[in-house]
Parts: sequence; structure tokens; C-alpha cells
Amino acid sequence: MAVPILKQGNVLIACIQAALTDNDLRQLKDDLADQVGRFRAAGVVIDVSALDVMDSFATRTLRGIAETTKLRGARTVVVGIQPDVAFAMIQLGLTLDGVATGLDLDEGMELVTREAGDLDGRIP
Repeated sequence: MAVPILKQGNVLIACIQAALTDNDLRQLKDDLADQVGRFRAAGVVIDVSALDVMDSFATRTLRGIAETTKLRGARTVVVGIQPDVAFAMIQLGLTLDGVATGLDLDEGMELVTREAGDLDGRIP
């Protein structure tokens, strides 16, 4: 199932609406890396609020997306992690070290656009 990626100004928004297969997650990573360059996006917000579980592969892939987009010049924020999901992730030792997180889409947009005035609209 393809994840829709929307463009809002210089920010890409990916809303994961259902559990994804490993191939779907790899495709999302490739699509975001491509679209960051194509649209010269300064930020990426990934909304996972619809997910009721995040396994180790999904967690690693989200970290990989954040690292990839950073190398491409965009800051990534993961938003919408449900309380039960966060608790389960901690119990399983799964972390998003080095990845910015926010409560919801509004907070994610604020985080990625906060510094948009620097470096000609690019977020460091």
C-alpha cells in the first residue's frame, strides 16, 4: 500500500494510514528521499497516529528515513505516536534516537518550519 505524500509549502507530509509491509516501508524511504530532492523540501513530517504497533523494522526504517532526508537537506519529524505504542516501544527497547518527534501534525509542522527563515528557507 503506497503512503500518500503531500506537499505543503517546502514541507512533505507522509501520513501512514495502516500497518505497512517491509516493502512498503522501503518504498516510503525511497519516495521521500527522491521527493526531498525533486521538490527541494526543507522538512518532512511523518504521521504515524493511525498505527497501533511499531515493530523493530518500522522503527529502524523511520530512523533511516530521518538520516537519509537529513543528508538530502531536510529535517524529519515523526508525529502521532500513540501512548500505548510508545509504552510498547520502550518495553521492547525500540527508540527513535536522533529523530525529532511531536504530538501531532501541527507540532510537527511547527518543528520543521521553525527555522525556515535561515539558509534561504533551508532547515539546518
